[in-house]
Amino acid sequence: MTSPSVGARQQGSLTWLVLPALALFTAFGVIPLIGVLALSFTSWNGIGEITPTGFDNWVSVLSDPGLLHSLWVTFLIMALSWAVQTPLSILVGVFIAGQQRYRAVLAVLYFTPLLLSSAAIAITYKALLDPNFGLGASLGIPLLVQNWLGDPVLAVGTVVFVVSWQFIPFHSLIYQGAVRQIPASLYEAARIDGAGRVRQFFSITMPQLKYTLITSSTLMVAGSMAFFDLIFVLTVGGPSDATRVLALDMYLRGFRGNAMGPASVIALIIVVVAVLLAMGIQRLGGKDARESQLEGA
Repeated sequence: MTSPSVGARQQGSLTWLVLPALALFTAFGVIPLIGVLALSFTSWNGIGEITPTGFDNWVSVLSDPGLLHSLWVTFLIMALSWAVQTPLSILVGVFIAGQQRYRAVLAVLYFTPLLLSSAAIAITYKALLDPNFGLGASLGIPLLVQNWLGDPVLAVGTVVFVVSWQFIPFHSLIYQGAVRQIPASLYEAARIDGAGRVRQFFSITMPQLKYTLITSSTLMVAGSMAFFDLIFVLTVGGPSDATRVLALDMYLRGFRGNAMGPASVIALIIVVVAVLLAMGIQRLGGKDARESQLEGA
């Protein structure tokens, strides 16, 4: 049994270990956020004098129909990208978690998009999808010769596809690690009972990945709220603001419209919405965990 003095020393050591991370988070997270909050109550073009305006920026932004549109587009791309990324990430993660030699080579190829910047990916896809000089026109494939970035529906679909292509490898890596932590005895028992691969996947693998799914979904949701560079290079929010997400709306208002006050309001809205969504997802996982503990008791 651990003595009180040993427990106190361990607690003190943990405190010293946490302090550097806490200091960095305060310096680069809390303090800038407080600055943005203060800036949201001012009028500033980014260069000149900062003038207090009270709640004018908040009233103008919250009453602007463009905010609801940007919020809707953000949620739409978030939901579609989650629906595409999650099943594919699970399948790829389960596949590369195997022990066959050739899967290691494929795993390297799958993770290649993680090495590329979002801007480079967007530039490449913008060239490939060009209806006049892109991949479809070069190969003479009519199906690929579409106005991918000029049609509102196709533009949203294109953004979801490119985002999924870039981030599926990251989430596959998370699922791969989780699958390798599942005890092999569970699969051995299932095989003895006559369960095939499909039955094992749905009866063993998926239940064991429940909390990994929650973690992955939290990262997807939080990341979706910050989509900017890829969409900015691909569509600049067009056509007709069909892909104008909140982060892009913030940039266009602040740096193109020289209105840092309203842009700061949108930045705070992004933070609040992302935190609420992440907490909601985590709460679902925590509720399930508590229920399982109560059942076990």
